[in-house]
Amino acid sequence: MDIKKGQGEFFICQKKYAKEILKKFQMEKCKVVSTPIYQKEKLHKEDGANKVDEGYFRSLIGCLMYPLTIRPDILNAISILSRFMHCASELHLKAAKRVIWYVKGTSDFGVKFTWSKEFKLTSFSDSDWRGSMDDMKSTSGYYFTLGSSNAMKNSSRHMATLEHKKADENVMKLAEDQRRQKEQLHAKIFYLQKQLDMKQELELEIQRLTGSLNVLKYMENDDDGAEVLKKVDSLQKELGHLKI
Repeated sequence: MDIKKGQGEFFICQKKYAKEILKKFQMEKCKVVSTPIYQKEKLHKEDGANKVDEGYFRSLIGCLMYPLTIRPDILNAISILSRFMHCASELHLKAAKRVIWYVKGTSDFGVKFTWSKEFKLTSFSDSDWRGSMDDMKSTSGYYFTLGSSNAMKNSSRHMATLEHKKADENVMKLAEDQRRQKEQLHAKIFYLQKQLDMKQELELEIQRLTGSLNVLKYMENDDDGAEVLKKVDSLQKELGHLKI
């Protein structure tokens, strides 16, 4: 978070973080747009488009949720896109990438706080009546400022919990799942490596005993040869039980 102080004011933005998002998703050279979402675009769950990697989509939305505290201009777009965490399609991903295009062109946007002697409460509100294509529910939002400070802002769907919180929980769950999968893979690799080492040791021992058996046969010592042959058979059975 970048904070610039001036005389009687200070400005907060996340230009550095915006560059990190572009780098993470390899979109440094992407185009720039003037709006975060198409005004008349209506997204819904079953849009007929091909599905995309949910993990990638969740990661993208999760990264865009972090700057929402000082970027209310992308709040509505992220709120809408977070509804498709578990059914992301190519159209949803395209809409999410558009938000990144917008963030690239507005990376120096932020919130300015100034000293003020008068505290005037100002409010803004808007709503999308029955805008959801899936359940025909509405989306409403409001924003309040007191003097130069942000008093309150919110975006919610009627008769539903806050979509941000649910999306944030999904991102945290994804991170935990990835950590658990990583631990399981490490344990599997360790087990297979141990089995492989045992297999190589047994193969070397079999080769050594086979060589000894050949020498004993040449020397016509049947008793010692039978004992070595018995040990070779035992080692081969043990080798067959190893699961590689």
